[in-house]
Amino acid sequence: MKSFPDGFNALVIGSSGGIGSQLASELGSAANHGNIVRLSRSNTEDFDLTDENSISAAAARLRQNHGSFQIIFCATGVLDIGGVGPEKALSDLDPLTMASAFAVNTIGPALLFKHFVPLLPASGKCVFAVLSARVGSIGDNRLGGWYSYRSSKAALNQLVKSASIEIARNRPDAICLALHPGTIETGLSRPHARGRFTHAPDQAAKNLLKVIDGVTPESTGGFMAYDGSVIPW
Repeated sequence: MKSFPDGFNALVIGSSGGIGSQLASELGSAANHGNIVRLSRSNTEDFDLTDENSISAAAARLRQNHGSFQIIFCATGVLDIGGVGPEKALSDLDPLTMASAFAVNTIGPALLFKHFVPLLPASGKCVFAVLSARVGSIGDNRLGGWYSYRSSKAALNQLVKSASIEIARNRPDAICLALHPGTIETGLSRPHARGRFTHAPDQAAKNLLKVIDGVTPESTGGFMAYDGSVIPW
């Protein structure tokens, strides 16, 4: 991670997932890394992305124990809910399923921005990145369907764009990104890949960190793919 200072600190939220665990491992292999902190429901007591009190408490502990973080990466997300996959038709819509998708894919990350942005340094390059998905692109939507997932990720993209504007006012070197990792060979994506080209989680992590390492503040608020290309909103 050559664009970050020696001893940079990084936080991976959702570090027990397929991509999150590999992101933490790859960051830990960087020659100039400092503290690499993993945060997830399975390895952090009382942390729950759908509970604002737990998010606030986690942020307070991290500030006390580690100070600031040059990289904060939210690698959380949900596709199948309660064993039910993405909707294929309007007749499949269920309000509780849709609400659950937004709770994890949109509202949870929004609360992370609320409580974790203060953990970014006031100056120097820093990145707050979230995992989005190409299917959250409205301009690139040619197939329809997947209503809850598409719309929750589209809302996440708008959140990233809006947050980037506010963050830049006090942290001009900060970069806020929504990142599409590609189709990954994980439990989340595997049932829906259907022969599509997929990346192994370790390669996906390398790709995403290469993007993060290469961006500048001019890219803040962007929606980018794993290869650094810009995805239409």
